[in-house]
Amino acid sequence: MLEFCHVNVSCGLVPVLDDISVTFQTGEITTVIGPNGCGKTTLLQCLNGSSKVTSGSIRLDETDYLALPLKDRARRLSFLPQVRTVIPTLPVRTLVEHGRFPHLGFSRKKSQKDVAIVENAMDFAHVSPYAAQYADTLSGGIRQRAFFAMTLAQDCSHIVLDEPTTYLDLNGQREFMEMIQQLKKKGRTVILVLHDLGQALRISDTLVIMQDKQIAATATPEECLQQHIIEDIFDVRIKEFSDDEGRYYFFY
Repeated sequence: MLEFCHVNVSCGLVPVLDDISVTFQTGEITTVIGPNGCGKTTLLQCLNGSSKVTSGSIRLDETDYLALPLKDRARRLSFLPQVRTVIPTLPVRTLVEHGRFPHLGFSRKKSQKDVAIVENAMDFAHVSPYAAQYADTLSGGIRQRAFFAMTLAQDCSHIVLDEPTTYLDLNGQREFMEMIQQLKKKGRTVILVLHDLGQALRISDTLVIMQDKQIAATATPEECLQQHIIEDIFDVRIKEFSDDEGRYYFFY
């Protein structure tokens, strides 16, 4: 279980997050949603050090997460950021192998287990055909899946993904959501930021809704719909449709 306990984040003297307390349940898919600028990415970046926690604590399975050495953090929690400013000039296989670094010794010599984990991660993310191709030559969608494979190669119990479908077309988004559900079946805890409210409602066990740099609500998708929480915060109306293949939402 991952817990934020009265977390505050400031940039200089400017508060960015204010008294955040939220729990991400083990084995669930939890999606963080909210209007632009409400602090979603900042919340997740507390976990990779991009956002500096000025007070409060984060606990992962009863351990003080922020007190752990960075290598130990990377063995427990993997993080796929929304934007990468530098795209490495590396073959996809080499890029994905970087996910094993937290588990390797000083020599960084990979065992058969490490090689198998890398291969499985590439297969899972559907990037094995691009193993020898350089990451900087890939389309945005395929490159995103390669970085996703690198994240999976860390082999962590907790996987954090900030807007993972940004560069994917509609078919790619659908495949990605199916992969997320497969990760849950494997017992992984998945934490997402999504802007697509329909995807968030369909895929999530729990929604964490942010507004004005605070947690406005934590509830199941069904509770959010019944209590009109999303409608109130996003100032929209929702129509729900269903058929044999699932539920769909129209926002207006």
